[in-house]
Amino acid sequence: MKTIKVSVVTPDGPVYESDVEMISTKAQSGELGILPGHIPMVAPLQIGSVRLKNGGNTEFVAVTGGLLEVRPDQVTILAQAAETAEHIDLERALKAKERAEHRLNEVKQSNVDFKRAELALKRAINRINVQKRDF
Repeated sequence: MKTIKVSVVTPDGPVYESDVEMISTKAQSGELGILPGHIPMVAPLQIGSVRLKNGGNTEFVAVTGGLLEVRPDQVTILAQAAETAEHIDLERALKAKERAEHRLNEVKQSNVDFKRAELALKRAINRINVQKRDF
């Protein structure tokens, strides 16, 4: 089966590089599925997972938004932060989720930045789901 090269890159460097048969992820406009030969495009991504399928194997990368660029021979994902499922520290992600939930509960009592706490919660939940492969 045909494959396409995929690179997931953050400001700290590359996180994932491989040839895959299909890429699935969430763009701001909705769910995207990309196969080799897809038309060129650029799309902003939501906080979510990138599913990379090759044969019977599926790998997962948690991204905190960013941009997806599709070219005929390559897909590049530029994200502020990204982690493969194997590199996610589940305990750390669970603690981040608890902190974000605590901040959101304090919103009514103090000057907590609601949007920032909400994004932190979404990032933590995404990392937990990707690590557990629970979608």
